[in-house]
Amino acid sequence: MRIAVLTSGGDSQGMNAAVYAVVRTALDNGAEVFGVEDGYQGLIEGRLHQMTAKSVDGIIHLGGTVLGTSRCPEMKTPEGQDKAYKTLKENDIEGLVVIGGDGSFQGAKILATKYGVKTMGIPGTIDNDLAYTDFTLGFDSAVNAVMQTIKMLRDTMTCNKRSCVVEVMGRNCGDIALHAGITSGAEMIIVPEVRTTFEEVVERLQYNLDHGKFDNIIVLAEGAGKAVDMEAKLRAKMEINLRSMVVGHLQRGGDASYADRLLGIRMGEHAVKCIMEGKSSRVVGIVHDQIIDEDIVEALAKRKSFDRSLYDIANKLVTSY
Repeated sequence: MRIAVLTSGGDSQGMNAAVYAVVRTALDNGAEVFGVEDGYQGLIEGRLHQMTAKSVDGIIHLGGTVLGTSRCPEMKTPEGQDKAYKTLKENDIEGLVVIGGDGSFQGAKILATKYGVKTMGIPGTIDNDLAYTDFTLGFDSAVNAVMQTIKMLRDTMTCNKRSCVVEVMGRNCGDIALHAGITSGAEMIIVPEVRTTFEEVVERLQYNLDHGKFDNIIVLAEGAGKAVDMEAKLRAKMEINLRSMVVGHLQRGGDASYADRLLGIRMGEHAVKCIMEGKSSRVVGIVHDQIIDEDIVEALAKRKSFDRSLYDIANKLVTSY
């Protein structure tokens, strides 16, 4: 059997660990493995190369993806889909492992249902916005990056009696803001899943200032607003020494955490195992620390739930001075 692997969409820590496991597991099961360059764009253009055990030496810890990645609008068209399948057919590739987010999984679903390619998806996105799995690759590393950023911010904010609005990634999912905020002792966490009025932000900050708390950290999920806008509105409303910053793509860079390395390895191994067993059009996930696989259509149809109990805990911990 010949298996191909690609990484697609936004990069995330843990992708390389998954590639490592896919290649080594496939080789161990007597399969040949091909790496596709730059995601679906490389598949459409026929840019792939055979991989050996040596190809993945020393990549487990690396951030980014050694295969390269891209966003590929052409894969949404019938012409692009035909080209992608042609590449797989010409290279006698029977199975394809796609590491990416929900958009990447849509491409895998099409290749499986329209052309009969055995596809398996591995969730690679820092946003943690896929409902069928407890965690996605890159989420833990991104949260750690935000935690470290806030720790360094706190050092300088404290001695200057200054507050800061910190904008983090996540698109319309507030998980990075919630998990990084609560573990950093942030004074306020604003997420798209829970409505927070501007008046509530002012009230919280004014209460803290009145009680001698001047180094306030407000963690703002990008889906709930922009840090620079929040800073401007607060400056116009109240007297406060305030700054804003966007953590940005730092959250997607740097070495993968222990958790993401291990998760990538477990998911990569499971994906190849499923292909070797003849499974197709499925996605790999982790639920209660158990690696699972689920039908891709059913998985993508699930609605992501927000951990309101954890959010409430965060609010309770910072309301009294």
